[in-house]
Amino acid sequence: MTSESQRIIWTRQNLRELPKFRDGLSYLYLEHARLEVQERAITCLQPRGAVDIPVAALGVLLLGPGTTVTHAAIKALADGGCTVLWVGEDSTRLYAGGLGETRSSARLQRQVLLWAHETSRLRVVRAMYALRFGHSVPGHLTLRQIRGMEGARVRDAYARASRESGVPWSGRTYRRNNWGADPINRALSAGNTCLYGLAHAAILSGGYSPALGFIHTGRQLSFVYDIADLYKTDYVVPAAFEAVSELPESIESRVRTLLRARITRTRLLERMVSDLHALMDADPNEDETDAADPGELWDPDGNVPGGVAYDGDRPGERADEPER
Repeated sequence: MTSESQRIIWTRQNLRELPKFRDGLSYLYLEHARLEVQERAITCLQPRGAVDIPVAALGVLLLGPGTTVTHAAIKALADGGCTVLWVGEDSTRLYAGGLGETRSSARLQRQVLLWAHETSRLRVVRAMYALRFGHSVPGHLTLRQIRGMEGARVRDAYARASRESGVPWSGRTYRRNNWGADPINRALSAGNTCLYGLAHAAILSGGYSPALGFIHTGRQLSFVYDIADLYKTDYVVPAAFEAVSELPESIESRVRTLLRARITRTRLLERMVSDLHALMDADPNEDETDAADPGELWDPDGNVPGGVAYDGDRPGERADEPER
C-alpha cells in the first residue's frame, strides 16, 4: 500500500503546498533501475524488487547508469518540485539536470544585477570567502591574496583529515580515464558530486541561475561550484577520508551514506538555502507566482500586465481586464 508521503502529485501543485527544499530528504542515488508511475506513486523497479520513492519530500534524485525513467514519472517529479540530475557511475560525475520548483524570475533578475556590476560582484565574492573562512575578510586584502588564504585553508583541511583518519594524502588529482587508481580521490569526487547536486537543486528551487557564478565563471554550473565550495571542507572531506579509512570496498556508496547522515544531522539544506538568499540579499519569504499566470510585460515606466491584447475593444482586450 502506498503511504501519503509516497504519493505523487497528479496536477501541478501550489508551491505553498509542497515541502520546502530546506525541509526535504536531501538526495537519493539510483542506478540500474526503472522509474515509472504505479498506483499513484513513483516506483523504482530493480531485479531485487520494487520500492516507492517519496518524491514529494525529496530534494534531489541522482540517476546513475542503467536508469530509465518514463515520461509520466518525470512529469510527476517535476510537479513535485524534485530536481533530477543525471550522473556518472557512483555519482562521480554530473552530466545534466532538470528544472527546479520555482516559477518566478524575480530572484534571477536580482542575481543578474549583482553579477553584472563589478562592485556588487566583488562584494558577493568577499561574502562567499567569509563564509568559507568563518570570519569576515579584511577590506585591504586583494582578491589574489584572498585566493591564497583559501588555498592554505583547503590544504590544511586535507592534511588534518589525513592525520585524523590515517589515510595517506598526496594531493587532489582528477583523472577522467583512471578513476580506480586512487581511493581517496574517488571518494572525494563521489562526495563532491552529491554536494553539487544539492547545491544545484537549492539554486534552482530558490529561483537562481546555476550558470551565473561569482567566483567561478564561464561554465553552465559556475554558481553550483560557488555554493558547493562553501561546505566541501566541512562535509565532503571528512566523509571521504572516513570512508576510505574503514574499508577499501564500495567507497563511493559509503561516502554517500556518511555524507547524507552528516547533512541530515546538521540540517545543511536549511543552512544552504539561508546562505544563498543572504548572499543574493533576497527576501526568503517572497511569494511565488502562479505558473499559469501570463506574467508582466516590461516597460521603462514600470511593468504592465501580460496576457492582454492592448488597444482592443472586445472583452479581455483592455489593460485593466487581462485575458483568462
